[in-house]
Order: sequence, then C-alpha cells, then structure tokens
Amino acid sequence: MTLWDGVLPFYPQSRHSAGFSFPLLVVILVFLSLAISFLLILPGIRGHSRWFWLVRVLLSLFIGAEIVAVHFSAEWSVGRVSTNTSYKAFSAARIRADIGLHVGLEGINITLKGTPVQQLNETINYNEQFRWRLGENYAEEYAEALEKGLPDPVLYLAEKFSRSSPCGLYRQYRLAGHYASATLWVAFCLWLLSNVLLSMPVPLYGGVSLLATGTFALLSVVVFASIASVPLCPLRLGSSALTTHYGAAFWITLATGVLCLLLGGAVVSFHYAWPSALRTFLDLNVKDCGNHSRGRSPLNFQNSIIIHKQFGASDSTISTNL
Repeated sequence: MTLWDGVLPFYPQSRHSAGFSFPLLVVILVFLSLAISFLLILPGIRGHSRWFWLVRVLLSLFIGAEIVAVHFSAEWSVGRVSTNTSYKAFSAARIRADIGLHVGLEGINITLKGTPVQQLNETINYNEQFRWRLGENYAEEYAEALEKGLPDPVLYLAEKFSRSSPCGLYRQYRLAGHYASATLWVAFCLWLLSNVLLSMPVPLYGGVSLLATGTFALLSVVVFASIASVPLCPLRLGSSALTTHYGAAFWITLATGVLCLLLGGAVVSFHYAWPSALRTFLDLNVKDCGNHSRGRSPLNFQNSIIIHKQFGASDSTISTNL
C-alpha cells in the first residue's frame, strides 16, 4: 500500500489541529469582494458624489461584515497563561507551555503551545475546538478528545465547560452566546432594511433603522457581558491561574453598535435641521423629492396646457380640466 501525501489510505488519519474558522473566512471574502467590486466601479461616478458614495458604501459594508463575522469568532472572551504543568495522565513529566482559552458564541477554542515547541520528544502545539452550536454535541466532542488522549491542560479546560461540570460554565456561556447571536441576527436584518430605506426619498426611516441596528448590537454585548455578574470557577493550570477578559469581537461589536447609533442619530438630526444637505450626501434628487410631496410638477402643468391647445381647446376648458 503506497503513501499518499505522507498518509496511509484507508487508515485512521492523524490528528489535525483546528485552524482558521472557515465560515469566518467565507464572510470576510464575501464582503471583501463586494468592497472591491464597488471600488472598481467608483471611477464611473462623476463629481463629488463619488466620495459620498465611497464613505457611505464602505461604512455600510463594514457594519454588515462585522455583525455577521462575530458570530463565528472565538474572541468574545479570551485568556492566556504561561505555566509549568503536567502533560499527560499517569505521567510525572511536566512541560513549560503557553495555554490559551478563547470563548465564542458557538463554542470554545483551547490552544496549547510548548516553550519550546519540542519537548519530551514530541511537538507540543495543539489547537482544539469544542462547539455547542445547533447540530453540535459538546459532550460527544469531549468524549472524542478523551479517546484521542489529548494533553491534560486541554482536557482540564474542556471538562470545565462540559454540561456535567459543577462550575456551570457550559450553561452560562451557552445561553449568553445563544441570546447574543439571536440579537445580532436581528441587527443584521435591520442593517439590510436601513440600506433600502436610506435610498428612499425620505431617509428618516433609514436613520431610525440604523438606530435600531445599533440598539440590538449593543444589546448583544449586554447579554454576553451578563455572565460577568456570575462568579466563575477558578481555572488553575499547574503553578498558575488562568483568568479571562473580553476579547476583540466583544469590543468591535460594542464599537459597531455605538457607530450605528451615531450614524442613525446624525441622519435623523440632519433630516430635521438640514434636509437638503442630507439628500446631497445620500445622492438623492431634491427636486424629485419635492415634486413627489407636492403632486404635479410645473413642467407637467405646462405640458398639459400645450397638449390642450394643440387640440383646439378653449382657455375656459383648459382651466376646467386642469
């Protein structure tokens, strides 16, 4: 039997560490493609409208990409510690390693990297995912990790987040992630609605939708932060304790929520204070908006008079019909 890419076929494959999140990569590529496509057609827009559209579209794409991407990020709550700890069960051998814990809305990611990487005649570099999202069973993934014989620090942290653990971390983070994810999807739908309404003759409703988008984005942050009010289990790894803090996804979502509130508030304020400046920025036709609100335009009125005179109607008939 021959080797294929260094692996014997039809045999159990070797362990592969969890790499970059594939759904997160897809989200980034989709929104990046939309941004590049817009930049390619940007030179075709004439005048100052080009820069207005540039700011408007790029800001909108950033907000939409962030709202979707943080669902698949494991950087909502993170912790890292360098410690001297045991490596395997039933062994007195100890290693020096950096251990990281990354908590997301759909599960956790545990990293273990030796310092140096080569210790005990092994390569110590692990990156393992344990998920509790819909369709995934955390208990089954933890049982598979036990069968693989993963290192003690990885199994220790994974056990703390299991359903049977007295710490209650599984219920805490799973419920927080579930409700935070639900509010973020509502924010995403409102973001889509705001893009449609901002292209309408009356942009006020688009500003209100942006305010609602920011409100739900901030609500997801508040929901996830509610776990901080519950005392967490101490996580001791060898000679050190691992403590967690809010990660990049948490702070970016908070910043995006505040940004949506500022943009929505600006649109509403400009709608009442400087409506013409707002329509200019949004590249809306002021004349069309005014004619739409007043009814028949003067141009259409003059055309009606010309048509009636061509057919020989009298001035009294014209005034009656018009």
